[in-house]
Amino acid sequence: MAEAQQNSVDVEKWLKLIRADGVGPTTFAKLLKYFGSVDRALGASVSELTKVDGIGPKTAEQIAATRNKFDAAAELELADKLGVWLITFCDERYPPVLKKIYDPPPVLYIKGTLTASDNLCVSIVGSRRCSLYGREQASRFAHLLSSAGFTICSGMARGIDSAAHQGALSASGRTIAIQGCGLANIFPPENKKLFELITESGACISELPLRYEPLSENFPPRNRIIAGLSLGTIVVEAGSYSGALITAKAALDNNREVMAVPGKIDSPLSKGTNQLLKQGARLIDSVEDVTEALGYIGEQLQSHTSAAADKATEEIEQPLFDVSRLKLTDNERKIYDCLDKEPVHIEQIIAETELAPGSINAALISLRLKGLIKQLPGSFFLRK
Repeated sequence: MAEAQQNSVDVEKWLKLIRADGVGPTTFAKLLKYFGSVDRALGASVSELTKVDGIGPKTAEQIAATRNKFDAAAELELADKLGVWLITFCDERYPPVLKKIYDPPPVLYIKGTLTASDNLCVSIVGSRRCSLYGREQASRFAHLLSSAGFTICSGMARGIDSAAHQGALSASGRTIAIQGCGLANIFPPENKKLFELITESGACISELPLRYEPLSENFPPRNRIIAGLSLGTIVVEAGSYSGALITAKAALDNNREVMAVPGKIDSPLSKGTNQLLKQGARLIDSVEDVTEALGYIGEQLQSHTSAAADKATEEIEQPLFDVSRLKLTDNERKIYDCLDKEPVHIEQIIAETELAPGSINAALISLRLKGLIKQLPGSFFLRK
């Protein structure tokens, strides 16, 4: 695991100001601009605070009363124990792409590493409840883009986000997860191992205090960071009210490219993505589409990206073993040949093979034991 790096100078003072009541990222930026330093903002009188654009007497009093309440020293002590380091907006290590959004986080908590290569970042987001197709596409795009040198950013949520991180990791690439809670927590909890792998091959990041719980109101602000770290955002699957659409809107608001993978027109999971396409999002079905969407930067990387993606595709598609060398019975062979990567219902298998149901069930069990096929809920089967 990568060792935590040094915190930014004066980060303790920055934490006190950003945790004051009434101070969010935009107000923090106004305070810093008006007073010229966090020190001066922390020492300003209520009267002086009211001179800042957008700060009235009530907010000024809130800030003055609470700007020293947050125990920043204890926070930094806990961060050190957890291997988390903190950087401020003024630190040269702060991601330059994120600096350009309307409301960049004044302080970032980081577990893992940030590198210059992370400036070449693409976000892949989508629904927590997703289809097999959605997971496969998220993983595929992440793997291919990562193989070409892109860092993959997502939110480490269940479903599409997790598949995107896993796709990048499978290519031994870099990936960044933005948490909607403090880094002392892992959400969802079943992603503990994924969290650890990401911190070893990239970073997990949050703008929230270490012990903050994963509350619903944390996620829309989290999504702006996902969009802000990236040159473009790919939405793989999203329902009509998916949080992925908030990420897409944040990308548009900050002049970043929005791309969408088309889905089935009768699927609720495709309503959001297909709506994005109607509204002008770039339809993508290949890595070349992504680099084209990224404009000038993508043009410079076009040939390299295509070559890297072709090589990665060959590696993905190369079978782990030669099925022809396995001793399959005639029934097993017939059933295996009628299966694909898309789920097939048992009734379709019966219709295509014309075998007796009992023989089919026996062959399906044998194929599963041999690791060749996978059973899904509802009597669907597909090749592994």
